[in-house]
Amino acid sequence: MTSSASSSLAIVLALVAAALFACAAVAQQSAAAAVPDGALVRGVLRSGRWWAGVGGDLGGYLVQVAALAVGSVAVVQPVLVSMLLFALPLSARFSGLRMRPSTWVAAVGLTAALVIFVAVGEPTEGDADAPWSAWAAPLAVVVGIALVAAAVGVSARRRASRAALSFGIAGGLLFGVAVAFTKYVTDLVERGLLVAATSVADGVAGFCRRQRAFQAGPLAASLPAVTIGEPLAAVALGVVVLQERIDVGGVRGPVVIAALAVMIVTTIALSRVQATAGEPQTARSPDGVPPAVG
Repeated sequence: MTSSASSSLAIVLALVAAALFACAAVAQQSAAAAVPDGALVRGVLRSGRWWAGVGGDLGGYLVQVAALAVGSVAVVQPVLVSMLLFALPLSARFSGLRMRPSTWVAAVGLTAALVIFVAVGEPTEGDADAPWSAWAAPLAVVVGIALVAAAVGVSARRRASRAALSFGIAGGLLFGVAVAFTKYVTDLVERGLLVAATSVADGVAGFCRRQRAFQAGPLAASLPAVTIGEPLAAVALGVVVLQERIDVGGVRGPVVIAALAVMIVTTIALSRVQATAGEPQTARSPDGVPPAVG
């Protein structure tokens, strides 16, 4: 398969994974938010909606692995940010709310930024033979930031938005580490069980932090952090450790940076709308039309 065909297939698979992750996020957040403090594990394990979300996560992860098997981390991870494009109409559908034009403008902006990032940056495959010594320092930095964020979340339990944001950052970064390790494993299966076990452990840790973020506060605070933290950590490790490359020469550099900035801004904007749409509907207009959000 040619490099162009591999990248195209990776993008398609990443979009499928994004749709599955979006379904999972909407289901899990609504289930976790209904659980009182101190009863998260027991509460979500009894929720059929939460288990449906787990199934969506599992399916998304398997498709993501397939995408990473044929494409680079720098291609797959930015595309996964589009999960918010799927989560937005899904949450609106279940809440009975309708979206304003400004919301769809933001959605188009995010989609355009994703396309520009991939087309202009032209991410390339890296070196899968990176030794363990190359992982040490970058991994310590990313995991260290995740631990600090989790600690901030624990200390901010009475401030729901800050706690949700902090736990979301921790979960997103740990998911990013798991993704980078997954790419490492799919390219070098012979590395053995140690790398695979590390990838699974990071993924489980990220999953747990995300559930805590969903319980702690609004999706507007947690989902952007998870969604952005994961690709940033994964792409950073892909570039620093696996020697993947993004073309930023000449005018490409400012364009790629601008695309990344638009991705961050529009992702946060969309996730805030998505969080509002996911809240229980409390009122309708006099004519019976669902209120608009965004």
